[in-house]
Parts: sequence; C-alpha cells; structure tokens
Amino acid sequence: MKPKLIILSDVWGKEKSNWILGYVEIIKDKFDIQYYDCCELGGIDKSIFTEQNLHNQFVNGGIEIAVENLLNKEKGEIKILAFSIGGTIAWKAALKGLKVSDLVAVSSTRLRNEIETPNCRIRLLFGENDVNKPSLDWLKKQDVSFEIYNDMKHEMYVEANLVKDICDEILK
Repeated sequence: MKPKLIILSDVWGKEKSNWILGYVEIIKDKFDIQYYDCCELGGIDKSIFTEQNLHNQFVNGGIEIAVENLLNKEKGEIKILAFSIGGTIAWKAALKGLKVSDLVAVSSTRLRNEIETPNCRIRLLFGENDVNKPSLDWLKKQDVSFEIYNDMKHEMYVEANLVKDICDEILK
C-alpha cells in the first residue's frame, strides 16, 4: 500500500491551480494522493476573487476553520506537500495532533508568525525575492530544514522548472 500524501493548495484554491498537475504527474505512482482546496477547507467566500479578499478571510478565521476541517478529515499518518497558506494550515494542524510524518511547505510565509514547531520532518522552501519569507533567525530558531531559491518570488511553485526539485523534497 502506498503512503498517503495530501496536497494543500495556495490561497487561490482549485480555480487557479492547473500548475498542480505537474506535481501530481511526478508523484502519483509513489503516493495515494488527496488534494484539498484550502478555500473550501476554510469556508472562504470566493465571490470577490482577489488575493487581498481571500487573504483577509484566511487570517480572520479561515485558517482556524481549515485546520479543524483537516483534522476531521484526516485520521491516519500522512505526508503533506503544501503551498503558501496551505503550509500554515498544515503546520497548525500538525501542532493540534494531525499525524504528519513529513511536511514540505513551499512559500508558506505566514509561518514567520509561528512560535511552536510540529514534531515531524519539516522542509521549508522560499524564494529569495519573497518579501514576506521568514527571517533566517526565525528559520534557525525553529530548527527546521530550509532552502532559499535564488531570484525566485512567492509563487515560485508554479514555475515548471522547479516542480521536479520540489517533488524530490517529498520523495526523500
């Protein structure tokens, strides 16, 4: 039986996630994959589909709702590949008891506000030019494995040339 991998979307959810197919294609033979739209997990109203509106809803209760819904949906041990807000949801869910063995979070900049670290293997990936990425001090204090990609911005994960590198992180 293949290990279970959940993929957590970025702030846009499934509406702007065609790029996710590149990841699924590479890892589909290695895992039983479950994809979650973080907007759906968080009860986010997408009627005003702007980054600012979606972000505001997540930080004003949507993250917590998504964490609770994820905890209710996933009971066994899982690996997580998460993008942007999805990484924050995964991190918080792991702290609340989600059975995470491995977490690879890409461009999950809101983690910079976290104090506790989940008890699992963690790999954080950020773009050098992502203005909201956590400081090096925060990354070292959390004692997590991380990589900063040169000349990349927040949405680096949609870049086709990085998909294999990012998939390799969850395959380790």
